[in-house]
Amino acid sequence: MFRMIRTIIFVAVAFVAGVLYEQYNDGLDCDAKGGEMIKGLCEGTLQ
Repeated sequence: MFRMIRTIIFVAVAFVAGVLYEQYNDGLDCDAKGGEMIKGLCEGTLQ
């Protein structure tokens, strides 16, 4: 029983870490293009 709960916790932690990693990279890309991250969206960049 403990292994199942531990596995679910590990998967949840990995998912959250992946989401945070992607948000961080999106922010870096937005800054490189001269934009600003507002509520998770890149604003003020030119295509």
